[in-house]
Amino acid sequence: MNLLKVADQMNHHPVTFHAEMTLETAVDKLTDAGQLGGPVIDKNHKVVGFLSEQDCLARMLLSSYHDQVSAHVRDVMRSEVLTVKPNTSIIDLAQQMLGAKPKIYPVVDDNGLLVGVISRTDVLRAIDQELHSHYRAVS
Repeated sequence: MNLLKVADQMNHHPVTFHAEMTLETAVDKLTDAGQLGGPVIDKNHKVVGFLSEQDCLARMLLSSYHDQVSAHVRDVMRSEVLTVKPNTSIIDLAQQMLGAKPKIYPVVDDNGLLVGVISRTDVLRAIDQELHSHYRAVS
């Protein structure tokens, strides 16, 4: 099972955001894609932040109470982002995800450029498929 790698299970075409994007546009992208969040990238595809549904919801509630004007992704994104490399073991990532860690990790190459994302659901699916195939082989 240690042969399972992030690169084999990641979403190669995740929803992404730019820091200058309005929060309304970002929310539209999130809801259309059905993702819980996504990386904020610069023009070179380097990860500079992460935007989650929770971040958006908190800011939108605050704005609705105070009748504030539109916010931008840069105003609510998290700039400290936990990332993972494509060659990381799915089992190692699963163990890391057991703590109070993000539900989605940007997958970056050695230059910090985005190559995809992987979620807890992706990791769970990979382990489940591997266990099923192992049990079928043993039966």
